[in-house]
Amino acid sequence: MTLNEDQLAIRDAARRFARSELAPHAQAWDEAAACPVSVLASLAASGFMGLLVPSESGGAGCGHLTKAIVMEELAAGCAGVSTIVHVHDSVAAALVDLGTPAQIARYLPRMLAADCIGAFCITEPGAGSDTSMLRTRAVRVNGGWQIDGTKQFISNGARAGLAIVVASTDPAAGKRGFSLFAVPADTPGFRVGRVEKKMGQKCADTTEIFLDRCVVPEDAVLGTVGGGYAYAMNTLANGRVAVAAQAVGIARSAYALALAHAGQRRAYGREIIQHQAVAFRLADMLMKIEVARQYTHHAAGLLDAQRPAMRAAAIAKCFASEMAERVCSDAVATLGGYGYVQGDVERIYRDVRVCQIYEGTGDIQRLIIARELALET
Repeated sequence: MTLNEDQLAIRDAARRFARSELAPHAQAWDEAAACPVSVLASLAASGFMGLLVPSESGGAGCGHLTKAIVMEELAAGCAGVSTIVHVHDSVAAALVDLGTPAQIARYLPRMLAADCIGAFCITEPGAGSDTSMLRTRAVRVNGGWQIDGTKQFISNGARAGLAIVVASTDPAAGKRGFSLFAVPADTPGFRVGRVEKKMGQKCADTTEIFLDRCVVPEDAVLGTVGGGYAYAMNTLANGRVAVAAQAVGIARSAYALALAHAGQRRAYGREIIQHQAVAFRLADMLMKIEVARQYTHHAAGLLDAQRPAMRAAAIAKCFASEMAERVCSDAVATLGGYGYVQGDVERIYRDVRVCQIYEGTGDIQRLIIARELALET
């Protein structure tokens, strides 16, 4: 897929930002397990904190393809920051899609300025890929809803100003009984629990969220009561394309480091890139990255055209995330001992692993693809 002039301009702007503002600090942020608030403010000033938000609402007005382009560039600079941006953008887009004018006016300007970071609270301790097992409940009380439950592995949980919470409002209705609620983090009964100590992407916090008699007003409902499950699943499907793009960016960063090392490291009288074993490994890495990028762009293009994209999104996410882990592993092999000790390649190798887990595991993506195939027989 060929990018147009506007997309190339956005790509170049995101690349400049990633190279100057993210990549030089990614290692330090990993070691500190924190990303400075000033970085998010800079992202907002550059227009990257509301990618899917229409321009008339103050956002960047990007489609899914352009968001994928930006995600790749940011992930090449710092994977954790790209996760913060992706999740925040998904919450801002949901607010625009489902929110009332009052809800949008209350939250969106602060979100676009990165003064209010978004978190999407779906996963629970006993419900990950099988979202039908969600147990968080919302019951009507005088003037609103009381939400009770526990959410797990919530990206941006510790820094969130606004959380979209998926809760069952009618257990007897099954999937048709889930609703979405816009819950400010300072609401009584909303509490951040354990901040997880993770393998990678350490600068992007992942937490437990406890909702203990958390009462929100009637106008906290996003969209329609009972309409939350379908929207949440659609958000996950769209997010798979963003994660595929993220994986491509992470792999590209690992490949660049491996290529540079291969051109400088000498063995047996010449640079190791002159040895066929290393050169062929690098060639395979590049091929995989290029193919994954093109298919990810194809899936994003289907979303932008509002054509069926469930299978394409699953293929893109599964292939790109598995490709990226292999490329990062090959980067470690190319650098040898320098790839194994703490540093950029080692960090990137840790960062990439979660791409096969969040937004639906590889097993779930294969299940989606298989179900799509069964419909064709």
